[in-house]
Amino acid sequence: MSTLNNHNFSGQKALIRVDFNVPIKDGNITDDTRMRAALPTIKKVLADGGAVVLMSHWGRPLKDIEKKPHLTLADFTLKPVAAHLATLLGTDVQFAEDCIGDDAAAKAAALQPGQVLLLENLRYYKQEEKGDKEFADKLATYGDVYVNDAFGTAHRAHASTAVIADSFAAGKKMFGLLMEGEVAAAEKVMNEAQKPFVAIIGGAKVSDKILIIENLLEKATDIIIGGGMAYTFFKAMGGQIGNSLCEDDRLETAKELLAKAEAKGVQIHLPQDSIFADKFAADAQTSSGVNTEIPDGWMGLDIGSMACDTFSKVIRESKTILWNGPMGVFEMEKFQHGTKTIADAVKAATANGAFSLVGGGDSVAAVNKFGYTNDVSYVSTGGGAMLEFFEGKQLPGIAAIKN
Repeated sequence: MSTLNNHNFSGQKALIRVDFNVPIKDGNITDDTRMRAALPTIKKVLADGGAVVLMSHWGRPLKDIEKKPHLTLADFTLKPVAAHLATLLGTDVQFAEDCIGDDAAAKAAALQPGQVLLLENLRYYKQEEKGDKEFADKLATYGDVYVNDAFGTAHRAHASTAVIADSFAAGKKMFGLLMEGEVAAAEKVMNEAQKPFVAIIGGAKVSDKILIIENLLEKATDIIIGGGMAYTFFKAMGGQIGNSLCEDDRLETAKELLAKAEAKGVQIHLPQDSIFADKFAADAQTSSGVNTEIPDGWMGLDIGSMACDTFSKVIRESKTILWNGPMGVFEMEKFQHGTKTIADAVKAATANGAFSLVGGGDSVAAVNKFGYTNDVSYVSTGGGAMLEFFEGKQLPGIAAIKN
């Protein structure tokens, strides 16, 4: 496997799979984080004297059009992305009206060193998600070298993320700088974690996090559980949780996870108390108390002060931290204190020498909201991919480059 920094792209066309699936409203990009994350890779190729052919998906056009017939493929175009990328790079970005076909082939063939071409949305074609080899082979003709810099799609065995790699020799396929960083950070946590290693797992549902918790029982010394999923554990233990979120079909699963943790000597930390609300709303009446005695008609929407203190102490004493999921409904000001307290503790531990990886859309959103992006060791751009990595699954986009 070649590495990007050690490769000289002079006179070569780099076909780069990026993740430009960014939010667009009224033709304007509202969050260009993913685009900015890909800039170092693009600039490295251009600085070497190479040319860049970019490919990405945006949304789920074929599925969405099937559900909403008033939509057309034009509603899913990457044209606004090309315009914004030109601004970010400070250079012209050409755009191919299709990702395969005569226009794309002609523009890719005519591309000169220092130039950039963005192909139209890959998911205009069902062959992309199906991992069609013929489709992948057509895309492969546009570059001399293949670079995968789309960690957010690394868990998909799609044509442009995995299958296409077979068309390039070992020295002509590699990770981009973003992908390299993502893989290195994830592998450091899972394979080289210094102890104590705390995993902070939040979010709404136990069912979404069963596999990651089970896999982390083999790695972590401590697992902190917060967010809506905590109340399933409390009900499983016989507590009264009022109207709090609960998966009744996962009560036995919760008991089994607690038993497995005890058998393996892993400390599971559940929040002792919560901030309660009489409704799920920003203007709700609030109260607080222990999580086994939540009154009927009330629901827990954030961890309470005792939980904040306990969790903070565990985090601050850790050497490795993985954070996936918030502690409460942090989008509402009344219920953001718990998540912010966790962010403060992760920041403090990192400053004290711990390695901290924040992965998963909501926890990343929280770190961004509180302005702590530069105060943790690594913030992952790949929600689903990061989750599957920590579930212990092999990611096709990574395997295709390494194998």
